[in-house]
Amino acid sequence: MTTQTAYRCSRIFDGEKIHRDAVLLLEGGAVVDLCGPSQVPATASQVDLGDGILSPGLIDLQVNGGGGLMLGDVESVEDIARICHAHLQLGTTALVPTLITDTPETTRRVVTLGIEAWARGVRGFHGLHLEGPHLFKGRKGAHDPDLIRPMTGDDVELYLYAARQLPSLIITLAPETVTPDQIGVLADAGIHVSLGHSGATYEECRAATEGGASCVTHLFNAMSPLQHREPGLVGAALDLGALSVGLIADGVHVDPVAMKIALKAKTGPGRIFLVTDAMSQTGTDVTSFTLGGREIFRRDGTLTLADGTLAGADIDLPASLRYLTQTLEIPLETALGMATSIPASVLGRPMGRLAEGNAADFVLFDEALGVSSVWLNGQALVG
Repeated sequence: MTTQTAYRCSRIFDGEKIHRDAVLLLEGGAVVDLCGPSQVPATASQVDLGDGILSPGLIDLQVNGGGGLMLGDVESVEDIARICHAHLQLGTTALVPTLITDTPETTRRVVTLGIEAWARGVRGFHGLHLEGPHLFKGRKGAHDPDLIRPMTGDDVELYLYAARQLPSLIITLAPETVTPDQIGVLADAGIHVSLGHSGATYEECRAATEGGASCVTHLFNAMSPLQHREPGLVGAALDLGALSVGLIADGVHVDPVAMKIALKAKTGPGRIFLVTDAMSQTGTDVTSFTLGGREIFRRDGTLTLADGTLAGADIDLPASLRYLTQTLEIPLETALGMATSIPASVLGRPMGRLAEGNAADFVLFDEALGVSSVWLNGQALVG
């Protein structure tokens, strides 16, 4: 008989709400129950974590690199594991590494390595996010315009193959650069089509959503803005309930007032979730690095090209949570949900909640939302 373990903490967030003086009961690396102290079996091994906040592991659906590596530079499964480990130490127990616009050859290599990483059980790896190359050059951001291109039949074939082999596949595209049929084919295969780097009109975005698009990539950034006569992609993101929306909460990519407005506007089935858009610097103290042969500068919490264009973000999910709760005064339950249960719902996978049968992936925060400990499948992360 497998021994059960009971973790007691002053506050436990289950993915939706906070429970006080509750106990998380585990068995065999999975969650058994969230209960009161009096309901713990006498045979269970008990661990008192004291004061703090026990939460499901954090989930990041847009992370370009970490540990000194960009996803586009990986040459082995071990390289992917290195990126994942940099974020695991920061409480992100599930991440979807993101490849920004690159060559067909690099895309195929990364897809192949991603499939192998999943087959080999790389800790923290939960699929791939292909951000490009089917974008609108007028909203390219830091993407290389020479590599942005239309979607071909070979591309679709690769994406469908990847979707069959990976637990999750997200593709960011500009709806005005692809056909409705292409969006439908991808969505029907279980691919999460995300709208981004686009100058599309509201109607173009609505048509893409009706065709199967379900997400929006880094709200407000690199997209047609909300205007009083043309709501654009921002308007579609906030208005259409079928769209879930990623947000970079660093105070740089989006003004705090705009964040508050978005959070008030976006209710219903599609909600706002946190992403870091982190680059290779995560988990390191580097001050610059290269992206597609161009130097990225790290200064005062920002990452930019030489011309000042934002190039990803210099933030992690715990820092995002602190920004939301301390600077914007967003309720703790709301902020934690944006980094756990909401992105889990976007992927449609059983994680992001401390619910019976889910893997025991969780993180202990101190009162200031600093990460104290991380567990994967009920085992404490060491090193």
